[in-house]
Amino acid sequence: MTLSLCFAVALLEGLDLQSVGVAAPRMAREFGLSVAQMGLAFSAGTFGLLPGAMLGGRLADRIGRKRILILSACLFGLLSIATALVSSFGMLVFVRVLTGIGLGGALPNLIALSSEAVQQKSRNTAVSLMYCGIPFGGVIASIVGIVSMGDTEWRHIFYVGGAGPLVLVPLLLAFLPESTAFQRASHGMNAAPAPIGEVLFGANRGLSTLQIWISYFCTLIVLYFLLNWLPSLMAARGLACAEVGYVQIFFNIGGLGALFIGMLMDRLRGGVVVAGMYVGIIASLAALSIAPGFAALTVSAFCAGMFVIGGQSVLYALSASFYPTAMRGTGVGAAVARWWGRSRRANCSPWGAVRRR
Repeated sequence: MTLSLCFAVALLEGLDLQSVGVAAPRMAREFGLSVAQMGLAFSAGTFGLLPGAMLGGRLADRIGRKRILILSACLFGLLSIATALVSSFGMLVFVRVLTGIGLGGALPNLIALSSEAVQQKSRNTAVSLMYCGIPFGGVIASIVGIVSMGDTEWRHIFYVGGAGPLVLVPLLLAFLPESTAFQRASHGMNAAPAPIGEVLFGANRGLSTLQIWISYFCTLIVLYFLLNWLPSLMAARGLACAEVGYVQIFFNIGGLGALFIGMLMDRLRGGVVVAGMYVGIIASLAALSIAPGFAALTVSAFCAGMFVIGGQSVLYALSASFYPTAMRGTGVGAAVARWWGRSRRANCSPWGAVRRR
């Protein structure tokens, strides 16, 4: 039950994360936005993810994973609908920052709940299974974008992305159990959790924490670049609107390889799997950059999704396994927040370079 409900929330999170990228060309035409303004709109969402992940993870260790997950789902659901109602660029940026706070608050709790719902030997598979919901959500966003072909119909993506979490919240309240591992760890604890510095760098965790952060940076900066800009880059390559949607769909279908990579992590040496993952990322991005036509771009996008999205799911599982239960939310949230903040650089516009070339 926990994994199923976490998968559903991750699906809706993935839908919202990719909705702006799918809707971007039509939003730009309707509001008369420049490329720089669209880059700022993308950055607004990731900027909100930074405090959202840190605060969501910290509060999860204080009052529980379930409560914070439900609050986060309510927040990003309502604000996704609000995105469809914006009438100006300033309002769009403001709403996307608040949406990012809700999305950021949900993710550390999804990771903690999924990892704590199974035995330690199955944690990589469980977190990867949950994370498969994010590319599924991206597929739905792409399909809605293809079906809603009119320039003014981009709002449908945000209506769907906002209604889903609000419908799911009653199910979370009724059927999602609080983590038993968290309940055991918090029983008899002091009201205040350990200081953040002690969580991240105490008990000889400093070097490993830095390694986790660097790994997050190397994959998240690529992942959020592709999530936000892949449709626009494909359009700049001359693909039709429907073809752009299909490339995005195959990118997300490839992300379902997260489950396969997670299963390998539970059976093989972690270092071997992670090294292979980064080799796959390099090769797939190189192929994506030189692919000559629609078919080649589709295959390259599929491979990029498998290694980039799948690789990030593995890193989430590793961080969940590394930090003790009583401080898992804080540790995972700090890693996510640290490099989501840095990944704003991935939102700088590539359109100008593409057009000049």
